[in-house]
Amino acid sequence: MKLSRQIKPISCLKAHAAEIVRNLSGQDGPLVITQNGEAKVVMQDIESYEQNQETMALLKILALGTLQVEKGKVQLAGDVVQRLRDRSKSRCQTIRETT
Repeated sequence: MKLSRQIKPISCLKAHAAEIVRNLSGQDGPLVITQNGEAKVVMQDIESYEQNQETMALLKILALGTLQVEKGKVQLAGDVVQRLRDRSKSRCQTIRETT
């Protein structure tokens, strides 16, 4: 991915907006729009945007999980499964007693 090919001035966007939008989906990476020589806006196709959002959500989940591990807020899977089984048995027994 050559970043230099993906930087365009705003005047180019104004003059060729439809073509630029059409080409975004086939482009490898986002398009950086500059104004007065400074990067101001990043454009990307919707599929890439959605993929980035999903990736960010997964990274947030991973970060939260890591934080919980660091704080010791974890439980052994076997303990959780046993507790769920015990709870399920308890509920089944309660249902039998009420019928």
